[in-house]
Amino acid sequence: MSKHFKLKRGFNIRLKGAAEAVLEDAPAPKSVALKPTDFPGLTPKLSVKADTPVKAGDALFFDKYNPEILFTSPVSGTVHAVNRGERRKILEIVVEPDGKNQHCEFTKADPSKLSREEIRDQLLKSGLWPFLKQRPYGILAKPSVVPNNIVISAFDSAPLAADFDFLFSKEKSALQTGIDAVKKLTDGKVYLGLSPKQSSGVFASLKNVETNTFEGPHPAGNAGIQISRICPIGKSDIIWTLSPQALVFIGRLFETGKLDLSKTIALTGSEVKAPKYYKTIHGTLLTGLLKGETKNEVNQRIISGNVLTGTKVDTDGYLGYFDQQITVIPEGDEYEFMGWAAPGVDKFSASKAFFSKLFPKKEYVLNANLHGGERAFVLSGQYEKFLPMDILPVHLLKSILVNDIDKMEQLGIYELVEEDLALCEYACTSKIKVQEILREGINSMIKELG
Repeated sequence: MSKHFKLKRGFNIRLKGAAEAVLEDAPAPKSVALKPTDFPGLTPKLSVKADTPVKAGDALFFDKYNPEILFTSPVSGTVHAVNRGERRKILEIVVEPDGKNQHCEFTKADPSKLSREEIRDQLLKSGLWPFLKQRPYGILAKPSVVPNNIVISAFDSAPLAADFDFLFSKEKSALQTGIDAVKKLTDGKVYLGLSPKQSSGVFASLKNVETNTFEGPHPAGNAGIQISRICPIGKSDIIWTLSPQALVFIGRLFETGKLDLSKTIALTGSEVKAPKYYKTIHGTLLTGLLKGETKNEVNQRIISGNVLTGTKVDTDGYLGYFDQQITVIPEGDEYEFMGWAAPGVDKFSASKAFFSKLFPKKEYVLNANLHGGERAFVLSGQYEKFLPMDILPVHLLKSILVNDIDKMEQLGIYELVEEDLALCEYACTSKIKVQEILREGINSMIKELG
């Protein structure tokens, strides 16, 4: 039975640079890459080395502790490089496309006629399994586990986020096939979270799901916020989440028997000349996509993802595994004389500290400047305004800092991943690295309790 949830707590950051409903083909990338660093807690083991020829669907690496979980090439071509960091940590496996579009062959079948084991094995062999995330902890789903429920958010409320109805308007068949497949992976329900604007459209017409609507400011579109309302996580509960894009990939796999990781992303931000949507490939090199599209070649921050949870990349970097947008904003490294004393008509603040609060619909150009360093971490009640969950975030973060496992449990760490507290970090007057601390706590919980 569908329910409507109205969330009052949260905050919308009004940035300039939203993508217009214009779709273009991005230039064919010279290379694509998968980054093991996109997966918290993953210990990758290589399946290939430099100069190895691969097809789309061939394994590039796998999870050391769950070797059945493969990470496969989005394209056919040759492994160009395995880039490493400190202590030979694997950062990127880079593949140069050959333009032949050769694919590994997988099973073409109606998921409703397959068993759970057959669907699981197909997702594992094709490399689509890593799109399934497990709550608690926001880590790779374990193939041996049957989750209580699966939750999918059909909209993104983050700043300048892509419009999912525009992205997937022509993907109804693949979305439905994806739903039919993942439904076999749980004995519970598949929940689909919609915004009030999605009462009609591609997502509203999907079957074999229970739909619920979530109204309110960001983070209303976060799967974690939706889980807290429809199927709260206890200590022994397992919930899986995945994105609509993952559903499309899964649907295409079963409909065609091939791994098709072509996708549409939004190029957004105030430093982009004409923000719009681009057809590209999973893990694409950003150089060709950004060339000539930004206002400045220097003093700009390129982010794979959104401004709250995305990752800083260079122009020769690659699109993140789970990212549906690229955001480009000013770096903000110029000195602002007496900036603290200005009335701030053109400045934006979550605390309503500037006169810009008098213009509630105005959009702003924000940069990456933190405007100060880390300060004393005090109880102010500030975080609670931005988290629509029954959790005391400052108390939880302090319990993490002293590594108090029992307190972390009692204060709700099972319900959270980084994106759920990203607004708290944005609004924090103490400049605390909230998301980083939360991940440290999650790692402690995994190490202590498994």
